Amino acid sequence: MHHKFTPQTRMSDLIDEDAILLSTISRFGISFGFGDKTITEACAANNIDTRTFLSVVNFITDGNVELGEIVQDLSIETVINYLKNGHSYFLFYKLPSIRDKLIKAVDSSDQSIPYRQVFIRFFDEYVDEVRKHMEYEDRTVFPYVIRLLSGKNEGKYRIAVFEEHHTDVDSKLAELKNILIKYYPSKGNNYLLNEVLSDLLLCEKDLATHNRVEDYFFVPVIDAIEKKTNKSHE
Repeated sequence: MHHKFTPQTRMSDLIDEDAILLSTISRFGISFGFGDKTITEACAANNIDTRTFLSVVNFITDGNVELGEIVQDLSIETVINYLKNGHSYFLFYKLPSIRDKLIKAVDSSDQSIPYRQVFIRFFDEYVDEVRKHMEYEDRTVFPYVIRLLSGKNEGKYRIAVFEEHHTDVDSKLAELKNILIKYYPSKGNNYLLNEVLSDLLLCEKDLATHNRVEDYFFVPVIDAIEKKTNKSHE
């Protein structure tokens, strides 16, 4: 199957393709300042497995993955680090930043008093939902996968349990965005509110991409490893 990005693609071309890939690069731990380095060169300089990086990036852009081609050669630990870095970004940087801007935006309006508490409570409840979702993955799912890879897993947990209960954490963020757009009684130009909405739109897309990698890349790969492991034990 032909993929958009190859080991010879310049790393800078990823960013030109889609702004979401900017955060992808960062979550893999690849430092900026890579100039005209190819993906292979930039990954090598940052001790990142090139095949794994390309598999995730091409999945994000192509929307599919052929497991038979890649499972054997993927660094699952690298994928887990990528996902965990995404969790840290959302919980400790992006969502707190949006919250601060949201407070300033509603405080800047004379009509904000009846709405401020509602919006902030809605947002805080959403962040709490995201935190529980991501902490479950960090504390239960990822350690399980590491044990599976090491051959030390003796429990009854399976990746299907995670898949069954995995929810889209971006949907409630979209709801807040729509409430602000349709019902917030802003007067004139509220540049702060515009900035909040822009951040919400980008964060919603970013979270959706993150979820898609988990649901349609990570879960099928781990499922394939489980089946191979179980077959070898028969």
